[in-house]
Parts: sequence; C-alpha cells; structure tokens
Amino acid sequence: MIAFVRGRVAAVGLTSAVLEVGGVGLELQCTPNTLAELRTGAEATLPSSLVVREDSLTLFGFADEDEKQMFELVQTASGVGPKLAQAMLAVLSPDRIRAAVAHDDVKTLTAVPGIGQKGAQRIILELRDRIGAPGSVVAGKPVAAPAAAWEGQVHAGLVGLGWSAKEADKAVAAVAPEVNGDPDVARLLRLALQALSKT
Repeated sequence: MIAFVRGRVAAVGLTSAVLEVGGVGLELQCTPNTLAELRTGAEATLPSSLVVREDSLTLFGFADEDEKQMFELVQTASGVGPKLAQAMLAVLSPDRIRAAVAHDDVKTLTAVPGIGQKGAQRIILELRDRIGAPGSVVAGKPVAAPAAAWEGQVHAGLVGLGWSAKEADKAVAAVAPEVNGDPDVARLLRLALQALSKT
C-alpha cells in the first residue's frame, strides 16, 4: 500500500491534485479542504490510501493521518465505498463524524450527499464500537482510542488489499486472541494476511 505521497504539486483541480514524485505525476483524489491547502509548485506531503478495483487503481490523498484513518474506517460499514467515504470527509471533519456516531446524530450524517436516514442509522450501528470518541486524536495520533479500534483499521487494510468484507471479518476474528495491551495494528494486519493465506 502507498502510505503517503511527497512531492511538488504539479496541478490542482476541482476534485484532485497531481504531485510529481521522481519524475512521475501521481493523481490523488482529495476533498475540497485538502485541495485548498495545496499550492502549485510547492512541496506537499499527503497521507494516502490506494483503492484497488478490478478495472482501476485510485489514489486518495488526505490533509492528515486522522482523515486517512477515518476514510478507511467508515468504509468498513456496509454500503460505504470510497466515493461516499470521501464525501463524508468533504462535509464533516473526522471529529464531527465521531460525534455524530457517538450521539446517534442521524441528522448530521444525512447532510452528506448519498446518505439517507437508513444509511446513517446503519453507519452508526456498525461503527459505534470502533470509531472512538470525539477528541480521541491529537496531532494525528490516536489518544485513548478503544481497544476495538484496531479491528476497523485491520479490516479496512484487508479490504483495501482486495479481500472481501466477509473474508476480512473472519481474519479479524482469527487474530483477536493475539491482541494484548496496546494493539500493534501493523503486526495484527500481517497475522490476518497469514490467516487468509492458509484458507
């Protein structure tokens, strides 16, 4: 996976930016807020998430690590794909999404184009135990996140690598006994991949 992209901003469009990295222009889909911070010709570093589909490879860029993690986590809710996840971040900050989920705030989530009342209720139900409390991230680093937060991150990583949501669910369940104290997401992701390779 491509964790971040650093390079000169070659172009800024309405929905994406192009960063020149080693003589190659990489196009990243970004929210309007992220694009507003970029200046053509300036150096920029964007945390990124690569979404792999049968017919495409799409790179999404983010203002910070918290935004990237939220993008990957909300996709673990059924019915939420990368485009809708990006739309959520275009309308709501990661903390506002956490607050909406924590307080059953359907109205806030339905402000996002593409999310209806039932969709908002489903997102709240599926993410409530994994998304963390508002204010649980400071300077891009999780603070006192619930132990179950690792599940969403590992699940999102597996789905991003091309495994189905059902396969990712089984792998997350398989590695759950390995969690002790502060969960090491990278280690758990490796263990989950090993579990999937045996099936």
